[in-house]
Amino acid sequence: MSKELSYTIEEVSQFLKVSKLTLYDLVKKGEMPVFRVGRQMRIDAKDLDNYINNHKTIQEPSHKNPVNDLRQDGTKDSHKIVISGQDLVLDMLGKHIEKNSSFKSFRSFTGSLNSLISMYNGEGDIVSLHLFDGDTGEYNLPYIKKILVSTPFILINLLSRKAGLYVKKGNPLSLTSWVDLNRDDVKIINREKGSGARILLDEQLRINKIPFSNIKGYEHEETSHLSIASAVSSGIADVGVGIEKAAKIAGIDFIPLITEQYDLVILKTPKTEGLIRSVKAILSSMQFQSEVKSLGDYDTSQTGKIIYET
Repeated sequence: MSKELSYTIEEVSQFLKVSKLTLYDLVKKGEMPVFRVGRQMRIDAKDLDNYINNHKTIQEPSHKNPVNDLRQDGTKDSHKIVISGQDLVLDMLGKHIEKNSSFKSFRSFTGSLNSLISMYNGEGDIVSLHLFDGDTGEYNLPYIKKILVSTPFILINLLSRKAGLYVKKGNPLSLTSWVDLNRDDVKIINREKGSGARILLDEQLRINKIPFSNIKGYEHEETSHLSIASAVSSGIADVGVGIEKAAKIAGIDFIPLITEQYDLVILKTPKTEGLIRSVKAILSSMQFQSEVKSLGDYDTSQTGKIIYET
C-alpha cells in the first residue's frame, strides 16, 4: 500500500486561515472530500491540493472563447481581470481589488513563465512571477525584458519568501545544497515546466554544471508546492524544491537556500490605468501588509515597491 498524506480539519483550517466551520460547510456541500479514521475527519493531501488549484468559487474564465468576455452589447467587459499564480496571497489581493474598485477578479493557477508568455499573447491582467536568472542573480526582470518586447509594463513587489529544499523530517540524507541533488542516493520530485520552482532548479543545475540526466526523478512532475511537499512526506521522493509554507503543513523539514523576489507585472495601457492605481494603493496599505504578515513566512519590507517601469 502506497503512503498517502492526510490532514485533520484543524490543520487545514490553520493552513488556509479559515474557520473549521467553513471547512465543515465545504464538507457538507460535497466540495471538500473527506474520509474518517474512527470519529476523526481527515482530508487527503491530493484532495486539498485539487481544491486549492481549482478554487471553484473564483475559477478562471476561459480565454479561448472571446465571447465569454463580451457584454450583451458586444463590447469587451473591461472590469474582468485575471490574476495568475498559486500563492494564497493572490486570493487576498483579488478580494482587496474587488472591495476597493469596480474590478471582478478571477484566478489562473498557471506557472510564472507560462503566464508571462500568455500576457505577451494578450491574456491575463496581473501576472505573479518568481523567475530566477542564474546569469545575473536577479529575479523576474531579465525574463520580462526578453518576453514583453516593446510592451510598456510596471513591475511591483508583492513580497519576498524563502525557497529551498523539502526534505523528510530530520533530514536523514543530510542535504544542504543544490549540489547534493547530484548524489546517487537522492531521488527528487520536480515541478512542471514553466513554473518558478522548476526554473529555479534548472538554473541552479546549470550554474553548478549538473546535467539533468544525472538527477534521479527529474522527469517525475507535480503541479504545486503542496503536492511536492506531500510527495516528500509520503516517501515518493527524498527531496523537492519549493517554499517554506507548504513544508510546515506537510510536517517535513525545509532547507532555505535563496530568498525569492515575488513580483507582479501589469501591462501599461489606457485600460489598465485604474487597475494599476488600485494595486499600488492596496500593496502600500498597512491593512494588506498586516494580513500578509499574519500568514507567516513572508517578508513585506519591499511590498508595494516599484521594481521597474517603462
